[in-house]
Amino acid sequence: MNIFSIVTVVVLITATISIGLYGLHFSRATSDFFVASKSASTFANASAMSGEYLSAASFLGIAGLVMLYGIDMLWYPVGFTAGFLVLLLFVAAPLRRSGAYTLPDFAETRMESRAVRRLSSALVVLIGWLYLLPQMQAAGLTLHLMTGASTASGGLIVALVVGLTVAGGGTRSISLVQTFQYWIKLVAIAIPTVLVAWAWSDAGHPRLSTAAWSEPLTASTGHAYPLYANVAVVTATFLGTMGLPHVLVRFYAIKDGRTARRTTLLAIALIGGFFLFPPAIGALGRYYAPELLTHGNVDTVALMLPERAFPGALGQVLGALVAAGAFAAFMATASGLVLSIAGVMSQDLLQKRMGAITGFRTGAALALIVPLAVLPYVVRHHLAEMVVMAFAVAASTFCPLLVLGIWWKRLSTAGAIAGLLIGGISSLTCVAAALFIPTSGLMHTLLAQPAAWTAPLAFLSMIVVSLLTPDHVPAHASITLGRLHTPDKFVA
Repeated sequence: MNIFSIVTVVVLITATISIGLYGLHFSRATSDFFVASKSASTFANASAMSGEYLSAASFLGIAGLVMLYGIDMLWYPVGFTAGFLVLLLFVAAPLRRSGAYTLPDFAETRMESRAVRRLSSALVVLIGWLYLLPQMQAAGLTLHLMTGASTASGGLIVALVVGLTVAGGGTRSISLVQTFQYWIKLVAIAIPTVLVAWAWSDAGHPRLSTAAWSEPLTASTGHAYPLYANVAVVTATFLGTMGLPHVLVRFYAIKDGRTARRTTLLAIALIGGFFLFPPAIGALGRYYAPELLTHGNVDTVALMLPERAFPGALGQVLGALVAAGAFAAFMATASGLVLSIAGVMSQDLLQKRMGAITGFRTGAALALIVPLAVLPYVVRHHLAEMVVMAFAVAASTFCPLLVLGIWWKRLSTAGAIAGLLIGGISSLTCVAAALFIPTSGLMHTLLAQPAAWTAPLAFLSMIVVSLLTPDHVPAHASITLGRLHTPDKFVA
């Protein structure tokens, strides 16, 4: 048991709750809960966006996969970062100009259909729940390593803290929390990595184990067909980012399209800077903790590495710093996910019965209860792989809706519904089977990494059905697209 880790995590949780409660002073109106009154600065929004995007997969999972499988796993950090570039090029500014609060708002505005809105709402909730599972699993793993407590305890702690901060102050409050948590994560991973690398170098550059690391796209990746698995990861991460509800909700807290582009550019820099460190941890783990390759959990390598490199008090302090950063990752991402789920539930299910703010808080509670209940029945996967499953569903549903909805006037209501249904059902079925049914070989690869075929299928479905149903093109499509693409200086 590392007492320093317990202290730092308690301090982090206390600071998170305090900042969240401080946000109550600014969260009085409905717009504060949903879009922070569109008052967030570029720097704050980029930091908050990066904070919620860098999840358990980023902090722990990538290091573990790089340690286990080598250079092929660099597609994960590359894809997670490059996904924001695709978002910048195709979605950021037009999405902000849409004037929507949530993804379902955009879907209804663009397609002029309540059916598309309801389907989008259901997908936001399902993707959010799917993405929450690895955050809670990682929290349990970290807490168990720190204290020996049951893995269920970590997920419960994250749920309680996130529930308090989200329900307390909404988007404005969470923006403050996530900005704080991004910089905590960066410091918590950068300092230990640099010091461990220095210790490794000071030892005379001892040779790292490089077996199966020298053949990109052909080395083992844990799947029977590594080339397909890598293509699927790239597809999911490049296209899935623009379809993640908890990322897109940040654009509704930005005042205009120009600021949206600047925010996205800064977020790419912040995320890219962070991703310099997890692969280095994975490589160094091969020298300092080689036993994890044959027995143990490689997802814990970032937590174990400092004490292996620096036995004694220094290693414990650095390990405590990493543990605090890991918890910041879980809570920041979980906060964004709960925020997006609660916003959709409030607007589409609960607002008429409870009012906007009460419905929002009830939605936040429901967002956390379901993944907590499901988590004990989920088949064990690497954290990064579980996160990419959520990316795969987003890439197969909201990505085609956003790209075609923003750039193609002939997208019809029937086409949008067909693409969302076909992409959603195919990807969710695969992911659900991979999560709850142990599989191996080709079946495991196709189920756990479906984006390579489900995303193109969704695009194709939307295009073909739209071409077959030209009479279902929204009546005001030209006007809507005109607003999405009108430069900000010409907007009153």
